[in-house]
Amino acid sequence: RTVLVIGDLMVDHFLIGNVDRISPEAPVPVVRFQNEEFRLGGACNVAHNISVLGGRTVVVGVVGGDQEGRQLCRELTSRGIGVAGIVTDAGRCTTRKARVVTTRNQQVARIDYESDQEVAQAVESAIVERLESLIPDADVVVISDYLKGAISRTVTAASIQAANRAKRPMLIDPKVPHIDYYRGATLITPNHHEAEAVAHLRIRTGADGRAAARRLRVR
Repeated sequence: RTVLVIGDLMVDHFLIGNVDRISPEAPVPVVRFQNEEFRLGGACNVAHNISVLGGRTVVVGVVGGDQEGRQLCRELTSRGIGVAGIVTDAGRCTTRKARVVTTRNQQVARIDYESDQEVAQAVESAIVERLESLIPDADVVVISDYLKGAISRTVTAASIQAANRAKRPMLIDPKVPHIDYYRGATLITPNHHEAEAVAHLRIRTGADGRAAARRLRVR
């Protein structure tokens, strides 16, 4: 099956090293750099998981006009993931989560390079153009929303409309602030806490879960 993944594209950057002392300047560990790793993050990780499971995957989203954006596209291509839906926005950086971790897998700090503003109108139009051309060739469409700007109201509405026209299922991994964007989707997968926040209902039993699902469906 071919799955089109629309969402926020990210790089997970790991800076790995040893810790054997505390800094004399502040009560923080001194990490002696050993090596670094770059992994597919956000919606790219969703696409990678689908690819590993045997699906064909194409991603739609935004990268910056920077080294991280180019590296992300190379990493996706090397794994057989289509990049025809990626739009470059020179006015923003590629989302990168830089984690400083020890060789014992203890996380010391995380630095986020990102812009979470919704994409500019010209970029938004380019995303819509790409997804409308790619959806008819997909068997299913997934929106992977991380609130990093690619999934605007316009992009979401265009995705759902195009999927409905092509009679393709539309699956959404949601974020609570965007819940009203998703009207018309086939399936939305909030986690426990997201479902409580949207339904304004505490979920403790199966009956509570069904009640929350009904409220979500009506909304």
